[in-house]
Amino acid sequence: MENISTRLVNKSVEAFILGLEIYNKPTIKYRAEGFAFFISNAWELMLKAYLVNRDGLESIYFKDKPDRTLSLENCIRKVFTNKNDPLRLNLERIIELRNTSTHFITEDYEAIYAPLFQASVLNYAEKLQEFHGRDITQEVTSSFLTLSLNVDQLSDERVRAKYSKETAERLIRERNEVQGEIQTENSNFSIPIETHLLLTKRANDADLKVKIDKNAENSIAIVRDIKDSNSIYIYTTKKIISLVNKKLKVKKIKLIKVIKGVETEGIFTTNDFQLFAKFYNLKQNDQYCCFYHIGRRYGYSIKTVDFIVEEIIKKPKIIIHIKEELNKNRAKK
Repeated sequence: MENISTRLVNKSVEAFILGLEIYNKPTIKYRAEGFAFFISNAWELMLKAYLVNRDGLESIYFKDKPDRTLSLENCIRKVFTNKNDPLRLNLERIIELRNTSTHFITEDYEAIYAPLFQASVLNYAEKLQEFHGRDITQEVTSSFLTLSLNVDQLSDERVRAKYSKETAERLIRERNEVQGEIQTENSNFSIPIETHLLLTKRANDADLKVKIDKNAENSIAIVRDIKDSNSIYIYTTKKIISLVNKKLKVKKIKLIKVIKGVETEGIFTTNDFQLFAKFYNLKQNDQYCCFYHIGRRYGYSIKTVDFIVEEIIKKPKIIIHIKEELNKNRAKK
């Protein structure tokens, strides 16, 4: 018989996927509110399953009301005890939207909360794997975890022209508060998202296929190289290493390295990543990496994780092989 924790996780994953489907459906005007509801529900069920496993079934019920389970806010405080944790702050902001959107409805919430939604999606995927050993990419493709949307700038003039004075001032205040927090928090709180189209002749690289009709009356200009690096290269080196190790663990792949002269199982480390980057020229390949001149740092795409994991699956001793090849190249020089 399926236990309570597993049932909660299964319902959580279903709520999460419903949230993604709603957000990525262009015919829904108030997708932000719908997404906020389902992502909150997904987090609540997932955290309750974690508490059941950690502290027992009684831990998700109020002590003075044994027939009533904890709210999402209660679960967050029990699991993420640091009140300044960007992940916790992200969830608390989304909960605010969920709680107030039924009384204060505006389609422009999307322009404010889209970066927070993207961060929450990736945070959920990471914690689902960490807490329950579930890889969300077994349910949906990794590309589906990137929320695809162009969000217009929400200027004061546009807001005041569109809404009543009371509604406009509240929306402007909320936008300013969230944008202020975005400036001070890390990628667990918010990740900018934007969608651009890039023309390619390689069908396997395309998400959307089109054809050009020479007889059409309307013309277009083809822009070949636009891309928003903030929405693609969202992972730090530390995050890449963490994701690689988690994927290897889920797939039960053992990385073999030489430690103190002996071949043994080991985890993927910063040094291993630097070896991969050097051997495969990852930092020179825009499929995997982008250098941010502001901040002087590298950002990596999800393809970096997939590539490294695939290479290790094909050859668990690949770190040993890379070191041997790099040593040979040095000897030749």
